Amino acid sequence: MLKVVMRLDRCVVRTQVIWRRRCKNHATGRLMLSLMALPGNKARMNLLLPLLGGMLFPFAFSPFEAPWVALPSLALLFFVWLNASPKQAFLRGYLFGVGQFGIGVSWIYISMHDYAAASVLAAGLLSVAFILFLALYPALAGWLSSRLFSHVSKRVRLVMVFPGLWILCEWFRGWFLTGFTWLETGGSQVDTVLGQGVAPIAGVYGAGLAVAVMAGTAVLAIAARGSARHAWLSILLIIPAVSYGLSKIEWTRAAGEPFSVALLQGNVSQDVKWQAESQRETLMLYRDLTRQNLDARLVIWPETAVPAFYHQVKDVFLNKLQQEAHARGSDVLIGIPYFDFSDKRNYNALISLGEQQGWYFKRHLVPFGEYVPLRRVLGFLLDILQIPMADFTQGSPRQSPLTAAGFLFAPSICYEDIFADDSRFGLPQAAYMVNVTNDAWFGRSIAPFQHVQMARLRALEAGRYLLRASNTGVTAIISERGSLLGVAPLFERTALKGSVQPMVGSTPYVRFGNLLVTLPLLIVLALLILRYKFRYLGRGTVMGNL
Repeated sequence: MLKVVMRLDRCVVRTQVIWRRRCKNHATGRLMLSLMALPGNKARMNLLLPLLGGMLFPFAFSPFEAPWVALPSLALLFFVWLNASPKQAFLRGYLFGVGQFGIGVSWIYISMHDYAAASVLAAGLLSVAFILFLALYPALAGWLSSRLFSHVSKRVRLVMVFPGLWILCEWFRGWFLTGFTWLETGGSQVDTVLGQGVAPIAGVYGAGLAVAVMAGTAVLAIAARGSARHAWLSILLIIPAVSYGLSKIEWTRAAGEPFSVALLQGNVSQDVKWQAESQRETLMLYRDLTRQNLDARLVIWPETAVPAFYHQVKDVFLNKLQQEAHARGSDVLIGIPYFDFSDKRNYNALISLGEQQGWYFKRHLVPFGEYVPLRRVLGFLLDILQIPMADFTQGSPRQSPLTAAGFLFAPSICYEDIFADDSRFGLPQAAYMVNVTNDAWFGRSIAPFQHVQMARLRALEAGRYLLRASNTGVTAIISERGSLLGVAPLFERTALKGSVQPMVGSTPYVRFGNLLVTLPLLIVLALLILRYKFRYLGRGTVMGNL
C-alpha cells in the first residue's frame, strides 16, 4: 500500500512539473505561476477550488442542462480532500456546500420575500441561515473522510471513500429533519446513460454514486501517466459503457390501452389565490377549463386548486361537476384542502371524482410551509412568514392507491415527488403516477425546472408514466423513461392534453429502494475502518492490502 501511495504522489509531482513547463510558454500561464508562488497561495487555492466546484455544481441541473458539470465539480472537491486534516476537509466541504446551495437554492429568498410576505431583512437572513445549514452536509462528508479514513490509500479514498461518503451524506440529508433532497447528484443525470441505466436499479443515489466514482477516477487519471493513465481512463469509460447496456433493459411493460388526459394549469396568482373575493372566480375558471376538456378520459387539477375546504364546496360545486364528468365518461382529480370533523384536523388532499371516489392525504409535509416543527419553540416564524393554510396534518402512511380512468394510480402532492423512497408508495400495483403541485411559490426562478427534473427521475425509477399538474408550471406528461412528452408553457392559463400508457411490472428500485446503494456502502466503509483497527491491534486484516 505504501508503494501505491508513493507512486501516486510521484505521478502528481510529475503532472505539476509538466503543467509548469507548459505554463511558461504562455503569458497567462506565467501570470498563474507567479500567483501560485505568492506566500499562502496554496492555502488560498485549497479554499478557492472547493468554492468554485460548489458554484459550478448547480449548472449540472435544470434549467442549465449540463449534467457533465457534476463530474469536474466533484473532482475538484475530492482533490482538495486528499491531503486535508479533518478540520481542513470540513472547511473545504463547507465552502463547496456554500457555493452549491448558495446558487442552487437561491430561490428560497423569492419564496420568503415575494410570497410569504417576509421583509427584505428577514427573508435575507432566513435564506442565508438555510444555505449555511445545508452546507454542513458536504462538510460532514469531508470531515468523516479525513477523520476515519486517513490511513486508507489515496486510490481507495478517491474511488471508494469520497464517493461513498458523498452519497451517504446526500442520503442522510434526504431524511434528517424531514429531509431536503434538492441538488442530489444523481438528479442531474436523468437524460444521460448513467441515469437511464442505473436509476431504475439503484435510484437517484445509484446514479449519483456512478458520477462520484467517475469523478474520483478522473483525478487518478489526471495524476497518472503512461500505461497507468490509460488504465484509469479505461476504468472511467467502463462505467458509462455498462450503464448504456443496462439502459436497454425494459423493466416494465404496457398494460392495457392508452387513455387520454388533460392537465389543467390555472395560473392563479399566489397573492390572490386565498382571498375570499377571488374564490368564486377561481372555481369558475377551473370549471370552465374542465368542461372544455371533458373529451379526455382523465382531467387533473393542481394542488389546492380549490381555495376552500371540501365540505364547503361539495354540495354547491363538486357534486354537479362530478355529474357532468360522469355523463361524458371522464374522471376528475382535484387538489383541495380537507377538514376532518372527527379529529378536527386539516389535510392537503387529492380527491378522485369518478366511478370510484377516493381521497389521498399528503404524507410528507413541507416544514414551515404546511406545518411548523417544534411549534412551541419556532412558532414565532408564522408571524414572519405569513403563509396561508400553514397548519396541515400529516396523512396516514397506510393509505392505498386511488383509481381513475380504470386503473390504479400512485398519487403524490407537491413536495412529495422530490423523495425517491416516498415515491415508491402504491407501486408496483399502480399503473401510472400522478403529482399535483403548486410551484407558484418559486416565482420566475430556476426552482420549477429543478422540481420537474426530480419528477422525471421518479418516473424513470418507477418505470411509470407520471402526470404532473401544476398551478403555474411546469405542467408535464412524463414517460416511463423520464422523457418529457408534453410541457405546458410557464405562467399561462392552459390545458395540456396527451396520452398515457398504463404500465405493469417492477423495477429493482421499486422492490428494494435505497438499500441497493446505502447498505453496500455502509458495509464497505465499515470494513475499511475495521481493517485499520485490526492492523493497529496486530490481529491481522479484514481485507487484503489495498
